[in-house]
Amino acid sequence: MSPRLDLALNSGLNLSQPLSVLAPTPDQDLSLLPRGSEVVQPFKPFHDHFATLGFTVTPEVDAPCQDVIVFLPRAKALARALVFRACTRASGIVVVDGAKTDGVDSLLKDIRKRVAVEGPISKAHGKIFWFQSDAAVFADWAAPDVQMVEGYRTAPGVFSADGIDPASALLLKSLPRKPGGHVADLGAGWGYLSAGLCRNEALRSLHLVEADHTALTCARANVDDPRARFHWADATSWAAPEPLDAVVMNPPFHTSRSADPTLGQGFIASAARNLKRSGDLWMVANRHLPYEATLSAAFVHVAEVAGDNRFKVFHASRPRA
Repeated sequence: MSPRLDLALNSGLNLSQPLSVLAPTPDQDLSLLPRGSEVVQPFKPFHDHFATLGFTVTPEVDAPCQDVIVFLPRAKALARALVFRACTRASGIVVVDGAKTDGVDSLLKDIRKRVAVEGPISKAHGKIFWFQSDAAVFADWAAPDVQMVEGYRTAPGVFSADGIDPASALLLKSLPRKPGGHVADLGAGWGYLSAGLCRNEALRSLHLVEADHTALTCARANVDDPRARFHWADATSWAAPEPLDAVVMNPPFHTSRSADPTLGQGFIASAARNLKRSGDLWMVANRHLPYEATLSAAFVHVAEVAGDNRFKVFHASRPRA
């Protein structure tokens, strides 16, 4: 059990079914919650984690319930939108559990200005508190029906929600005129790279692979092309339906606040596995991330073809057997 949630349940917090749990990560142990509880998690690896534990898991849902637990994300706009969403669904109480590094103190302060709060309980560098659901007082926290950035649809909490990512822009600028007929965009996000690839008339198929269901929903709106195929999947384990001519990617390098190069290394391995033996990988990364050795182990030819003081663009070809 989450240490704060466990303490709250032993200090007077009573939860009723049907219970919905929004945005938990594998760091939150929900083992003492009833398996009938619904877990809402749009990130595919986390979604699958809770499904294997026996919970009913869904990427998005708006069905009514009695009580809701919200595990605080890092993005402030998403945190507020989740609180409003919880209030629109729950007829009972809304519980908020978050770390100080994710802004729980400021969120608690803002919520206290609107409703009476019970708790809060402090533990493990964070807080948990709860209040009676009241959607009307949080109406201004609702996520916009459509959030547009430079003509593209985005959403609170997705990567690069407020503007085109400069690394992705550099990668798109660095691609050859004809990358290949069958291409995959690993970690496609809301579809910026894929939208650019679709300007190529020689393209025959394009696979957008994205673990964030919310981002993939945006990509469906941004890439309106019959050659596009959308996959809600973990890019590190995804298998292409046919060997690919090219892979493009701007892989993530953290799931928490700490950089984790093994994520990008997993993307590189996936690209090599899914490419034809004559295939090409086009990849952008932050300059400080150590991907050169992984690329050289996976591909015969590796070269840095573009970059600046922040980013580097690699072209790797001929994946090793």
